[in-house]
Order: sequence, then C-alpha cells, then structure tokens
Amino acid sequence: MKPQVSVLIDTFNYGRFIGEAIESVVSQDFPEERVEILVIDDGSTDDTAERVKRYAPRVQYFYKANGGQASAFNFGMERARGEIIAFLDADDTFLPGKLRRIVEEFEKAPQVGLIHHRLREMDAVSGDVRDGPAVAASGGGAGSREAMLCFQPTPTSSLAFRRSVLEKILPIPEAVRIQADGYMQVLAAFLAPVAAINECLAVYRVHGGNLYFLKEAESDPEKRRVRAATLAAIVDGLRVWFQSHGYDLREPAVRATLRRWNAIQEREEFAIARPGRVRFFLYLLETYRNQWPLMTWQLVLLNYFSAMGALLVGYDNFGRLEERREELTRRIQRMLGRKGGSEHLGKEL
Repeated sequence: MKPQVSVLIDTFNYGRFIGEAIESVVSQDFPEERVEILVIDDGSTDDTAERVKRYAPRVQYFYKANGGQASAFNFGMERARGEIIAFLDADDTFLPGKLRRIVEEFEKAPQVGLIHHRLREMDAVSGDVRDGPAVAASGGGAGSREAMLCFQPTPTSSLAFRRSVLEKILPIPEAVRIQADGYMQVLAAFLAPVAAINECLAVYRVHGGNLYFLKEAESDPEKRRVRAATLAAIVDGLRVWFQSHGYDLREPAVRATLRRWNAIQEREEFAIARPGRVRFFLYLLETYRNQWPLMTWQLVLLNYFSAMGALLVGYDNFGRLEERREELTRRIQRMLGRKGGSEHLGKEL
C-alpha cells in the first residue's frame, strides 16, 4: 500500500537538530500507515547517520555525496512514493496537526498543486519565538502578470506539493545549491492553483548556519558568492524550463517572473561589487517598470524620482534616499486610504 504523504527531510551536518525534526513528524496526529519519512543526507560528516538510525524502520535514511539542495530534492523525489510531498529542513520542526491540515486542504481542492503556510520563527540564540508574516493569498499565476508579481515563495518547511505537479518540474538544475524551494514554487504556480493556509504549522529556526539567511548588514563574501551563483542558476533554469514546456518568454507573466528573479540576482552581485551610478540607475528603472501593475500612478512617479536621485547619490548612499521614499510612500497610502502596491527595492522572493 502506497503512503498518502511523503515527508522529505533534507540535511547537511545538522545532527544536533535532526532528532527534533524527526520527532515532530512521527508525533503527528496522522495515521502512521499513510505517511513515509525519508531523510536525505547530503554528505554530512557529523553524527547525523547515528542519530537517525534509532528511528529505523519508521524512518528511511539515504546518504549521498554533497550536491546542494536541488540535488537532495531530486534524489529524495526519486524515492518518495506519496501523492503529497511535504518538505522539512532538518533544522526546523512541524507543529502538531501539520500533516492533517495540509491533507484536508488538498482533499477540499483537488485542483490545487501547492499548499504553503505561515511559519513560527525561533531565534536559536535567544530562544525568542514569534509568528512569521502571513503568506500570500491563494490563487494561480499562469495567466496573470499581477498574480505572479504578488506571489511570495516561502521557506522549505512550509511547503507541500501534489506529486503530479512536482513531476512536471523535476529535475531541478543541480547548480541550484540553495533556494531550490523557490524555484519549485514559482513553476508550480504556473502549473496549478496555489492554496495558502494562514496558520503557523511549522517552526523555522533562525541561526548562523542558515545558508540563505543573511542580513543586509552582514557581509560574508562566501555566502554572497553562493547566493549570486545560485540566483544565476535559477534564472537560467527557469528560462530553460519555460522554453522546453512551450511557454513564450514574451508572455507577460513569464517575462515578469524572469525579470523579478534577475533583479534579485543583480542585487546580490551589487553587494559583492558595487555598481556605478548609471548601471544602478538602469537597474532601478527596470525593477520599477516590472512592478507597474502593482502601483498607483502616484507611486510610479515617486519611484521614478527615486531612480533619478540614485544618479546623484549613488549605490552606497541610496539606502538613506530609499528611507525617505518609503516614508513618502506611506504618506501617499494614508492619503489614498488604502494599501498601495509599491514594492520595496530588491524585496526578495
């Protein structure tokens, strides 16, 4: 009998966390015979294997050479048998009721291909816990530029896919060592409607080891290089996928999606090597132009003034100018009596 749900736990040197992640799955109020748990060890050199062994045969453990997140997801999906695939990073945990809730939502809406939900965020140093932001509204984006611009991918541990949708996406380009979750979500939104659950159903642990988590004030050059290279691979991979699946790259939703990821890639490159004023000005124009459908005419004008200001102050001083712009944006929104559609410069997916 095939399981209904496969839980894929990807890990790399997270032996100190893996037991807690597994316990959060085996303790779910969901029939054991309807769920399988696969731990995909992406080349760990710590005690991960020993810690997972105690859960056999309830948990299947697979070791592979280190290749990054896309490689681990591809490897795991080849072995998963469930019709619903739920992902969990080894340093995160599911909250009680997670599997039951996502299965209920999939069963209520057979057309939905992806479900994501809010996360509870925990600071691994201080132990402080807070509920993360609400996830983007449910919907599909295949025919709508606006929908794709509004769609905000969420972290790995918030994701559950219908197998039939993932099979149309895989394999993920293995150059995507991080953010493979974002790549999958964007393409899933082109293939089927997305459902959002505005409940916290998992805990996202924030710590210094998160490869993607990097505050703007930080300047770890290696993390920056990995992120920039990964984003370039994502843009290339998306373009290849669209072309190989019969999409016209000039379609508004496709073009907006590629421009959006390309803008994020450029932002990482700027953090490594500061751009000149003209290049930065052109980057701003392209970024703002891509966001036009979400803006009022007042905000369009404000953004263009902001871009012109970048020619005067340059990249390094643009942050202060942007703070002033955002304050003006909030004032305009209050005057209009509604939430405007401006996007913060470089807001990440």
